[in-house]
Amino acid sequence: MAEHKRVPSRRRKLLRAAACGVAALVVLGAGAAGYAYLRLDGNLRSVDIDAQLGTARPPAATDGSFNVLVLGSDSRSGGNADLAGGDTGGTARSDTAMVVHVSQDHSRADVVSIPRDTLVPRPACTDRQGRPVPAAKRAMFNSAYESGGAACAVKAAEQLSGLRMDHYVEMDFAGFARVVDAIGGVTVTTTVAIHDKDSGLDLPAGEHHLDGQQALAFVRTRHGVGDGSDLGRIELQKQMVRSLLQQAGGTGLLANPVRLWSVGDTLTRSITTDSALASVNALVGLAQELKGIGPDQLAMVTLPVVAAPSDPDRVVQRQPQADQLWAALKADRPVPSAVLDTQPQNPATAAPTAAPTAPAKAPAKRP
Repeated sequence: MAEHKRVPSRRRKLLRAAACGVAALVVLGAGAAGYAYLRLDGNLRSVDIDAQLGTARPPAATDGSFNVLVLGSDSRSGGNADLAGGDTGGTARSDTAMVVHVSQDHSRADVVSIPRDTLVPRPACTDRQGRPVPAAKRAMFNSAYESGGAACAVKAAEQLSGLRMDHYVEMDFAGFARVVDAIGGVTVTTTVAIHDKDSGLDLPAGEHHLDGQQALAFVRTRHGVGDGSDLGRIELQKQMVRSLLQQAGGTGLLANPVRLWSVGDTLTRSITTDSALASVNALVGLAQELKGIGPDQLAMVTLPVVAAPSDPDRVVQRQPQADQLWAALKADRPVPSAVLDTQPQNPATAAPTAAPTAPAKAPAKRP
């Protein structure tokens, strides 16, 4: 009988120990999740665009569609100088600018790349020291960011397009390279060799899996392929965006918590957003809204432009195609065929014997 009583006693002790262990794991798991949340939230940097711009802006869409201005900064501060080289005189411009329009049902997105040398009426802004910056009748689009930071760039994009920029996301050189490395690199294909001493890219024709630094050189390459124009570089950037989406979709992040944490930590340390997006919850919500959009649901175009009459090294909007493009996005319609027909060729995937052409050549002063 004594032996019979000892068995349940041991069982109760084992069950109690197991229950305590499970409870401890739950508590530790909750603590880890809380730490992760606070860590990622703390990584994010933001700009209160709404407060800086006030109400004198295009109205927000009411049909469920929305727009995001994505900027790539050419700042050489911090680790950017080692990656990018060159000298910008201590300033930073929007080296890359894309207006991303997400459709009403969030099933597709249209991306419009704005050439950085596009001459636009630059709005009056306030610089980073709070000093007023007067408006300019004709200035390069990327000078808005240099003059007044993110808010001025958003205002310039809204003034150019007539669309409300509901959100803003910015990434610099070092951030881009880190994100590419975090997702395991990215694969691109070229039909011609690319040799660019300015960006440091040296690729023979063929398929290449690039790490972060190589991917950065790829999206910055201008002189090493095609006619050396900024419009050709934009085509390389479009190819990179599609490749990034392809790579990110095939990494199985959700099935690998360690890798998911690594990517999330890297991404949140690498971007600056508007205030409404500056939390993990907001970014996860945005990702959920965009989860059905892959490379096949993405239409990427360059704003139709022609050489500026006043300066052949600058461009202006090509009409009526530019107005047709902005009107289509405002009405949540696909990019018009008249715009698609004017698109430059990707110099990296051109026929090796063909001379790539573009509607306008717009070399820039900085690599």
